[in-house]
Amino acid sequence: MKTIISRWLSRDPDPKTREELERLIDSQESVELEDRFNGRLEFGTAGLRGIVGAGPNRMNRLVIQETAIGLAHYLKAQEHDAEYRGVVIGYDGRPDSKQFACDAASALTAHGIKVYLTIRVAATPLVAFGVKHLGTAAGIVVTASHNPPAYNGFKVYWGNGAQIIPPHDSGIAAEIDAAAQQELHLMDLEIAHQQGLLVWLDDDFYQEYRRTMNENPLLSNHTQPDGISLAYTAMHGVGANMAETLLHDAGFNHVYSVAAQREPDGAFPTVNFPNPEEPGAMDMVIAEAKKHGATLACANDPDADRFAVAVQLDNDEYKMLTGDQVGVLFGHYLLSHVKSEQNLVGATIVSSSLLEQIAKSAGANYYQTLTGFKWLTNVGMKQETETSQFLFAYEEALGYTVGSEVWDKDGLSALVAFAQLTAELASNGQTIWDQLEAIYREHGLYLNAQRSIALDPSAPPIGDKLRANPVMQIAGQTVLQTDDLKSSKRMFQDGTFEDIDLPESDVLIYHLDSGARVVVRPSGTEPKLKCYYEVVEPMIHEDTLEHAQQRAESAMNDLILQHQASIAS
Repeated sequence: MKTIISRWLSRDPDPKTREELERLIDSQESVELEDRFNGRLEFGTAGLRGIVGAGPNRMNRLVIQETAIGLAHYLKAQEHDAEYRGVVIGYDGRPDSKQFACDAASALTAHGIKVYLTIRVAATPLVAFGVKHLGTAAGIVVTASHNPPAYNGFKVYWGNGAQIIPPHDSGIAAEIDAAAQQELHLMDLEIAHQQGLLVWLDDDFYQEYRRTMNENPLLSNHTQPDGISLAYTAMHGVGANMAETLLHDAGFNHVYSVAAQREPDGAFPTVNFPNPEEPGAMDMVIAEAKKHGATLACANDPDADRFAVAVQLDNDEYKMLTGDQVGVLFGHYLLSHVKSEQNLVGATIVSSSLLEQIAKSAGANYYQTLTGFKWLTNVGMKQETETSQFLFAYEEALGYTVGSEVWDKDGLSALVAFAQLTAELASNGQTIWDQLEAIYREHGLYLNAQRSIALDPSAPPIGDKLRANPVMQIAGQTVLQTDDLKSSKRMFQDGTFEDIDLPESDVLIYHLDSGARVVVRPSGTEPKLKCYYEVVEPMIHEDTLEHAQQRAESAMNDLILQHQASIAS
């Protein structure tokens, strides 16, 4: 350990983390030192994400440099023109993000790879857009998205503009491990610029994203935008300038931004957790909406790839829509506003099944993927044909992509599209709640929930237990179909099987005779089981939305209670 730490200190370019490490050594913090040096921050399909600090198991300048060098080696081995095509790099507003982005640029240019580096903070969807727009071999965003202030991250896009998927993740990880054992080669950015290896992306790049979104046919529904108003928060992130500009371009003149959360601030001083899904995170934008009587209270997360919204009720209070409700509204709206050949929509295995029913009703094509937006976009590209072009995909964790200008979730274009959807409804005297009720009356009220069950760390893997003793009933309901993504087999009640065309994953999906669904998957990092529930409640003519919702919630509570009791036993 002493040898490893000594070598780290000799390579670390950052006086802050060297000093931090020396303090830990002087105070003999052996547990803390072991945590930082007994392993390396794992590089996966989401890249890197971790607490900022000294050591290979933290986010710091040396880890970034070694990671970028590993990426450089992998790109050059995989793409013959990677040096010429280059890599686009952007970063969020966290304290270390700009420095980390510059370190990545220094490492890549030292290995002959051209870098396009944003001159200021950039929303994550702008970098995903930049990969396609500039034709680069890859893209990097230095961001920890909606994680707490102590975190930072390093997200990688492949040349198709989507997040990396296997085998690129493991291939890059292997090259990072090798780079950590080699001498560091870095280039001063001024020299890189002089040699044409570094291009600064100035305001023209940001304006190109703006122009592209303004010309996106899916964002061209300018039906009485002055008929609604909205409050907006960037949640101390990087979305405000572009979000407000795009809304203004689309004719939305009644936009009220939360001033205290408008500017980038990686300390996130007004929220306990800068994630719109967390309790309390939307309080300030809802208060702003109440102040102005706004139709919507909207938020982007700090890197602006997610979108959240609360909608005004009849009593002038506001209620958050779930990610599934927003996804369903988008699917229904977009499928009714496009050419017949633009009909491909997708969602993940834990998102609401309602989008599939809406797609069927519209004669559209639906696809399903594992959790994670990387799958939604990579699979969406492969599924496209001339007669079935990509339209929309979403995941329940507030991620949406409208069209194919950005092959990742984009909270900025989603914000504009949702405002246009709402304005069109308002022009017809309808609200978001009216539209949801109409969808539910046609297809049934789909309610989704997620719970986690703590497991005994010493017990055998729960997935193996469930497979050894196939579940035939859940909460008194018959299991009609079990999808086992680990074996890629679908088993029906009569004992017949069929293959499942999804990557192998430790996931079991149970389809019940009431139309309900239970998805279970063990956590990859903790001793717990993640469970995703869905119930479907038919709505008859005499039903009110409130009564159907109450029945669905009662059915959901019963399903969760009985299923979790059966797992515990």
